[in-house]
Amino acid sequence: MESTLPPNSQPKRHSSLGSLIVLVLLIVASLLLWANHQYFVDTINFWRYQPTSDVSAIASKANLSDSGRFIFYASEPAVDEKAAFNQECERKESGTAILGCYVNQRIFLYNVTDTRLDGIEEVTAAHEMLHAVYERMSQSDRSSVNTLVEAEYQKLKSNPEYAERMAFYDRTEPGERDNELHSIIGTEVASISPELEAHYDKYFNKRSDVVGFYASYNSAFTSLANQAKAISTKLDSINIQIKSTSDKYNADVKTLNTDISDFNGRAAGGSFTSQAQFNAQRDTLVTRANTISSERDTINGLIDQYNTLRGQYNDIVTQSNALYNSIDSSLAPAPKV
Repeated sequence: MESTLPPNSQPKRHSSLGSLIVLVLLIVASLLLWANHQYFVDTINFWRYQPTSDVSAIASKANLSDSGRFIFYASEPAVDEKAAFNQECERKESGTAILGCYVNQRIFLYNVTDTRLDGIEEVTAAHEMLHAVYERMSQSDRSSVNTLVEAEYQKLKSNPEYAERMAFYDRTEPGERDNELHSIIGTEVASISPELEAHYDKYFNKRSDVVGFYASYNSAFTSLANQAKAISTKLDSINIQIKSTSDKYNADVKTLNTDISDFNGRAAGGSFTSQAQFNAQRDTLVTRANTISSERDTINGLIDQYNTLRGQYNDIVTQSNALYNSIDSSLAPAPKV
């Protein structure tokens, strides 16, 4: 007898195999999607995002590489004015100016218009972009980068400015030390290890452009601070001179007044035996009076010098305050009637 298969057996076998293949493909796709979900989300955000002319200019001036620009745009950056920026970026401590933030995988930048701070938005944008990069690293890559940035910080920690900033982050963002160092070093420090430079090269065409912007606008602050410090030192020195010279002047005046009174008393009482003796002692008193008058002129000169320097110091403080106010979003504009 010839053995035969049921008529529908072969199609069923093909159907089962096809279903299995589809199932396997779905599982593989799910695994790929799970493993690369951030990349898919970033890709969708990148193509959906339409940068404004301001944002596009910032990305170009910061000289971001294709990878850097991809992550920057995928973070849907926005350049905001005070009201909108303050809603997006939380102020961690009063008295601190915030220039940007990376929140819920979005980048927000404060619109700084002071021309003396040209480049500050580009540095801030790059800083926040590197936070997005850090978040997307694998655990092993992050561990390697942490080691590299910590090694660089050992060269910076003696600088009071960096030590103060890291203490601020320790207070306000505990556990984010290496995340912050990754952004700070990447945008502010020119000379770093070749290994760390190779890491940043993935996200910048020329990282030195951003570092140059930082050096330029930071010098606007440090120059004013150094001028104020130098003048303050001079003011302290002159103030000490005025005090010591005034103390001597007052003591000399008191002594001279006593001696003049004594001289007048002896003259009235006929104590002098000759006109020559009288004239000699009187001339001595006149010379002392002239010396004291010269001391007074010196004091007045010091006071004039002090007042001039104090005026210069106040001008610098005014400039410095205006510079800091230009980056402080908490200073709302004055109400209009």
